Amino acid sequence: MSSDRWYPLSVAAGRVALKALDVRLRIEGEQHIPAAGPALIAATHVSYVDFIKLAETARRRGRQVRFFARHDLWHPPGLSRPMTSMRHIPVDRAAPAGAFLAARRLLRDGELVGNFPEAGISYSFTVRSMMRGTSALARDTGVPVIPIALWGGQRIYSVGRPRMGKVNRRDFTRGRRLDVLCGPPMSYDAGADLDSWTRRLGSVLTGLLEELQGRPEHRPVAGEYAPWYPAHLGGHAPTRREAERLEVVPRAALRPDWGPMSDDG
Repeated sequence: MSSDRWYPLSVAAGRVALKALDVRLRIEGEQHIPAAGPALIAATHVSYVDFIKLAETARRRGRQVRFFARHDLWHPPGLSRPMTSMRHIPVDRAAPAGAFLAARRLLRDGELVGNFPEAGISYSFTVRSMMRGTSALARDTGVPVIPIALWGGQRIYSVGRPRMGKVNRRDFTRGRRLDVLCGPPMSYDAGADLDSWTRRLGSVLTGLLEELQGRPEHRPVAGEYAPWYPAHLGGHAPTRREAERLEVVPRAALRPDWGPMSDDG
């Protein structure tokens, strides 16, 4: 079965899951995703349902996203063939060069590639340390980078602060609000180095994410215990300092100088 069959099935399954939860999905700025030609999505990562939201956003532009994904997703029986057929990109953190080369080939073929530059879900729900791969791909290929902030999925299924030795961050309450906010395309600056351009991307993603987080419909009510909302905005998620002890961050990642920088945030 080719990508032309597997991909619509996977997107349809995601849409069924969202409908089953009566999710209210709001997508803004999808016009920034080109209807044709190569582009690289750089998205924040706050939940395990982020792939579904990005795939649905791209579908509205008539596109299929080729995602970077953990290589062990190819291991369970029955998953390797569809993942390969859909042209997703297996990432082995111990040997990431293969994923980089595969993504570069896809971009040169005119594909839309989806990446989470943080290389993992942020426990603090801020933009955490970032990998330089997005910047390197933009530099090498010249394709536009579409910054996208995702919010709301962390209330359904995400990471969280361990309590009593356990983490239970699944909540299938119906009627949740999920937001996707796409920013204008970014181009790699001539003469820029990977660190400075990655920091620029981190700042742009932070601005988009905090715009969503600050909207009234996403704020916790007075007195509510909100482990799904960032500490620096008044929630009870781990602070950045606390998150550093929980997150598995590759050594090559660039530590943030964007977003909240105090010990309390």
